[in-house]
Amino acid sequence: MTTSDYATYIAGLPRVLAGAAALFRDAEGRVLLVEPNYREGWALPGGTIESDDGETPREGARRETAEEIGLDVTPGRLLAVDWVRGTGRPPLVAYLYDGGILSEEDLKAIRLQEEELLSWRLVPREDLSGFLLGATHGRVLAALDVLAEGSGAAELENGRRVDR
Repeated sequence: MTTSDYATYIAGLPRVLAGAAALFRDAEGRVLLVEPNYREGWALPGGTIESDDGETPREGARRETAEEIGLDVTPGRLLAVDWVRGTGRPPLVAYLYDGGILSEEDLKAIRLQEEELLSWRLVPREDLSGFLLGATHGRVLAALDVLAEGSGAAELENGRRVDR
């Protein structure tokens, strides 16, 4: 295969988006959510992986967390990987890492990226469905289950576990 043939082959491959986020909790187990100004519903700190720069999912989660909430935290273990089918966009592979337990000092240090976020709040598990839409809700619940069970990362499709 020539270089030109290989470039044509690569250009013809399907595109997939990739995102990464961190799941932060407080001492009571409430989940840190952020309110984007560019779409409905709440989210976890995170965003698109910058693959053109060679960024890994873990690096993307750390960078996005630092940008969005001002906390530069090394992500913990992988909690979930979710394949989300695209509607009007390519499919998304979403990586979710353990951000750990935030102290009172950490919470006081949160500084929102005002260009993208309106607010943040801590939400108990039982109230998450009122904030998180679609696959994101299932992804967060699966990640919380992984933490509670001490099990390996959850494999998800559209926010539903497929590894059980």
